[in-house]
Amino acid sequence: MTTAVTDSTIVQSSRLNSRIPDAPVPEMWDHCKNEMKLVSPGNRRKYDIIVVGTGLAGASAAASLAEQGYNVKAFCIQDSPRRAHSVAAQGGINAAKNYHNDGDSTYRLFYETVKGGDFRARESNVYRLASVSANIIDQCVAQGVPFAREYGGTLANRTFGGTQVSRTFYCRGQTGQQLLLGAYSVLMRQVQLGRVKMFPRREMLDLVTIDGRARGIITRNLLNGEFETHTANAVLLCTGGYGNVFYLSTNAKACNVTAAWRAYRRGAFFANPCYTQIHPTCIPVSGDHQSKLTLMSESLRNDGRVWVPKSQGDHRPPPDIPIDDRDYYLERRYPAFGNMVPRDVASRAAKERCDAGFGVGSSGKAVYLDFADAIKRDGLDAVKARYSNLFEMYERITDEDAYKVPMRIYPAVHYTMGGLWVDYQLESTIPGLFVLGEANFSDHGANRLGASALMQGLADGYFVAPYTVANYLGTHGSKMGKVAGSEAGFESVLGEAKGRVNRILGVHGKRTPNELHRELGMIMWDYCGMARNAAGLKTAIGKIRDLREEFWKNVLIPGAGESLNQTLEHAGRVADFLEFSELMVQDALNREESCGGHFREEHQTEDGETLRDDDNFRYAAAWEYKGDGAQPELHKEKLEFNYAHLAKRDYKS
Repeated sequence: MTTAVTDSTIVQSSRLNSRIPDAPVPEMWDHCKNEMKLVSPGNRRKYDIIVVGTGLAGASAAASLAEQGYNVKAFCIQDSPRRAHSVAAQGGINAAKNYHNDGDSTYRLFYETVKGGDFRARESNVYRLASVSANIIDQCVAQGVPFAREYGGTLANRTFGGTQVSRTFYCRGQTGQQLLLGAYSVLMRQVQLGRVKMFPRREMLDLVTIDGRARGIITRNLLNGEFETHTANAVLLCTGGYGNVFYLSTNAKACNVTAAWRAYRRGAFFANPCYTQIHPTCIPVSGDHQSKLTLMSESLRNDGRVWVPKSQGDHRPPPDIPIDDRDYYLERRYPAFGNMVPRDVASRAAKERCDAGFGVGSSGKAVYLDFADAIKRDGLDAVKARYSNLFEMYERITDEDAYKVPMRIYPAVHYTMGGLWVDYQLESTIPGLFVLGEANFSDHGANRLGASALMQGLADGYFVAPYTVANYLGTHGSKMGKVAGSEAGFESVLGEAKGRVNRILGVHGKRTPNELHRELGMIMWDYCGMARNAAGLKTAIGKIRDLREEFWKNVLIPGAGESLNQTLEHAGRVADFLEFSELMVQDALNREESCGGHFREEHQTEDGETLRDDDNFRYAAAWEYKGDGAQPELHKEKLEFNYAHLAKRDYKS
């Protein structure tokens, strides 16, 4: 649902220059590339580029820039780029190749992505993403990524949520792992050639700016505790999302907001932090012992049917509940898309059924995902060929055979659409600081469609950043002075980073970072999770401030900082989550509408769908840090829709 648009209350901030090309949307990227400055091959070796993060976005960007001849320094928090969280992606990657001849096109992928994000994304960036999607598949096939294939040898596709075509390429249930291995292979080739220098087990603790430009970073060696300064002509942040602010999420435990938050405090605007994605198909919470949750791929909804009993409190085993006593509620509510509605829609529907007393399992916080019909229709071997590793994972965790009984699933935090604000060229409000992949805000609006995260990460790294970073260096590189890392600017930021770590070590309290993090996660889930309201959000701000004060009075860190100390690592990340979470709640409180994954209970239709307010909130909210204890300043980027016209987001017909 949407209201009439008059633009009467949305004022574009003069501080935000999106640099959207002056051309029709389908021609913008070509127009932009044609106008860009270049760096000659002989001059590229003069420039150093830092890439923080080596998941799909970081590995592909580092490899591509090194292939062009730049000197690249790549930093990963793990012991190897192969352990980046991109490895966990299961279901697939979208591309508009129309192999099934079922009506797909670049425009349809573009429009469905904008619509899936509830018209809260920048359409120029989304169209570019759709237009380069086919190139990503070609690149990955050339690298040897083992995509699933049809009997005749052509690449196979399947459907994901929010679409009515088959455009998702996949490697069974291990797509992220295989794509990351492809990016890793080309990255390590550049390491072998000496063009990329790898820095494993490093955590970025701060960003250094000189004369207003990003010129380096401060890192801590996680093995020996040493602080390091690293200089460059440009810095690329590819550090993923902040879903672990909720403590329980499908993210790897190392995923954090620290790099992005430090950049925010140095002048990079943070956009739409309240936009978080709740994935509908996750293994439900089973107790307080858990430190994370496990995703069950959205691809399972191609063959699995979601249902709950029609009667409240029906505890019969699933096979004993006849068809007439089952409510296939997604198929009932959304007949045009059925079980393949977008993630935010499916998640809210599951929550509504469970809240109304129709949930299953011991907690009542689960619904069934049933494959009996697919097995009867296609045969057990066919279902195993598509999903066997996912069924095996489910059985290892739950000790239940999903070939014989339905899976039990429930929504969980999975992805964050908010991130550092970037312009069309992926450059933040700090010149020379580029932000790629999930760490930026630009492509998914208020809800990401399934199989689009891998697409964005590789699009940014392989096909966008190599142009835009070159344009930046071609324009400003010759005017930059050399920096050695010993300048006052570096020394000052290094001292601040050391001071934060020493402050944490000096508390000597009684509560572990994990205990405090779990408490923060409960606050965020209860008041800023799948459903939000003004009273709850205001309550959350007070609770966050109290918990932050408790952290600095009572956190316990055993050991020292001069060696491997994972408790200290976690504490630093929790400290940043305790600051970031307040901004996230403030953004949710400010946005008096419901859109995508941001569901304000005060703003919903009669049948419980999102109620947008395009007149007052058709903008990206970019927040500027104004100092500790000061209210951040809101800057608005008005969102224009000239190619994807505003419409009610309808998945019922």
